[in-house]
Amino acid sequence: MKEVKQAVESVTAERRTVLKGTAAILASGIFPAVHAQEKIVLRYLGTAVNQDKKIAEEFKKATGIEIQYVAVTTDDVTKRAVTAPNSFDLIDTEYFSLKKIVPTGNLLGIDTKRIKNADKITSLFTKGEVAGKKVGDQGTAPKKVMYLEKPDSKTFSATPTQYMTLIPTVYNADTLGIRPDLIKRPINSWAELLNPEFKGKAAILNIPSIGIMDAAMVVEAKGIYKYPDKGNMTKAEIDLTIKTLIEAKKAGQFRALWKDFNESVNLMASGEVVIQSMWSPAVTAVRTKGIACTFQPLKEGYRAWAAGFGVPKSVTGKKADGVYEFINWFLDGWAGAYLNRQGYYSAVLETAKSKMEAYEWDYWMGGKAATKDIKSPNGDLLAKAGSVRDGGSYETRMGGIACWNAVMDENEYMVKKWNEFVAA
Repeated sequence: MKEVKQAVESVTAERRTVLKGTAAILASGIFPAVHAQEKIVLRYLGTAVNQDKKIAEEFKKATGIEIQYVAVTTDDVTKRAVTAPNSFDLIDTEYFSLKKIVPTGNLLGIDTKRIKNADKITSLFTKGEVAGKKVGDQGTAPKKVMYLEKPDSKTFSATPTQYMTLIPTVYNADTLGIRPDLIKRPINSWAELLNPEFKGKAAILNIPSIGIMDAAMVVEAKGIYKYPDKGNMTKAEIDLTIKTLIEAKKAGQFRALWKDFNESVNLMASGEVVIQSMWSPAVTAVRTKGIACTFQPLKEGYRAWAAGFGVPKSVTGKKADGVYEFINWFLDGWAGAYLNRQGYYSAVLETAKSKMEAYEWDYWMGGKAATKDIKSPNGDLLAKAGSVRDGGSYETRMGGIACWNAVMDENEYMVKKWNEFVAA
């Protein structure tokens, strides 16, 4: 999940826009383009970390359409989708939230015939495969919630259809972050998070639905228990997982339970913590300070997450044309390359590759040693020439997924038990 430090105004009332002129046809001939002079404003609901000023600026430059960011918490994205679908024109939400949103009928299935690169969306989402091989699908794997039978369906289709729930925006596979300079030995298992060797210098993510997945990876790695589905535990499995965490906490294992991206960066950069749940951009942020930090591949695999664009049923006419134009532009390469350069993965790899230098693609996606210094879109040095990306190539990393972020059937019970761990 990416850090974007920007002020975003909260939008509470629907804006009226004056539409002038006529629609033109894009070169692709697949969907109508909205003329700049029509002054379309698209209210983009999502979390601030997924809302990037430069993407909005580039899209406006290309089309004249304005993106107005509406930034709320992850939970509030879901709440608004369920209770106030008229308050936004485009939603950027995680796939695991769809089990709560789709039954309301508030999201329309996205017509893939209006999406120019729909057939090029990575097979990770459409088939649950990377390079022709199945990946782990415990939790809410996108392929389970990717399609609807009809545009207004309230249930998911088990097989591919013309209508997608979301068009992928960003996704990644998370693991543990470590300070190799302070640990000074190989780390290759999730079990190390609870190794007494790191007593008082370990940390775990304090977002219940994600933190418990990391904990489950540790429980399995330690040989305590093997879950049928880490993303949908029974009450007994939740009890076991939380008991393991509480025992470790009482023994002094955790320096912190972090909630905030910057907190995770500061804990690692200061050396207060040497091993913890971590997100790829946070590891990058530590490195930009000149401090050694590794996004550590582990033998048990990764916990993956994914977000995507959805369209509310209330959006029609020129506004709907504008939304489709934004989604098509987003998949056309510029945005994908921009996100890939931050350590994320884009939905359509082919178009993103066309907007990247060969050495950049080889580093970020090919798992090859950098032939030049690797810099962020802002020009910050991320990796020096000769470096290899943690986790290797796209196929190696995304092919190593063990489970996906999820909302469990026993979510309320899980949150109650997680809070007992926090309070212990």
